[in-house]
Amino acid sequence: MPRTARAIFPNCPLHVVQRGINRNACFFCEADYRNYLRYLAEFSVRFQCAVHAYCLMTNHVHLLLTPRTLDACALLMKNLGQQYVQGVNHRLGRRGTLWEGRYFSGLVTSDTYLLLCYRYVERNPVRAQMVALPDEYAWSSYRANAGSRRDSFVSPHPAYESVGRDAYRAMCEEEIPDRALEEIRSATRLGYAIGARRRGRGRPRKS
Repeated sequence: MPRTARAIFPNCPLHVVQRGINRNACFFCEADYRNYLRYLAEFSVRFQCAVHAYCLMTNHVHLLLTPRTLDACALLMKNLGQQYVQGVNHRLGRRGTLWEGRYFSGLVTSDTYLLLCYRYVERNPVRAQMVALPDEYAWSSYRANAGSRRDSFVSPHPAYESVGRDAYRAMCEEEIPDRALEEIRSATRLGYAIGARRRGRGRPRKS
């Protein structure tokens, strides 16, 4: 079956997910998390991708970013993935990739869903019951966006700036509705615009 073409437009935010192969771990120690973030900072600047939020889980990665050119996201993910895996393989004496095929991505075309994606990414460790509060997880951008830590490469999106830091922290205390969770997951997995209603197959029903 041919792969579905990615929907990517310059200056339109993307929610990106990359999973470990067979859902196995892709981070094995603190140095791995730090190296991944170091490469993310380097390549996001080189390939003109503004990083708004991130979360490094044990076996997958979430990124919320805005590519400035058509191929910026692809170049970022290719170089980031390759450099990171080479370092891990060298340290562990292993071969092969850590990633499960290509990454998934979904366009974010409204400020409402962009803020939901911010929360979706940074509340991931809470949903996974790894921590009680997003501020307790070290490997996400929440502390940068909540104001308790500075990440030099985290760039606030205008939608985030419009609500402000205090309001955003309050928003992150609330669970994301199940319907919005499913919309974000489905759109990212299938590669369409998050928040866009998709028409089902077949002819429209007669009224």
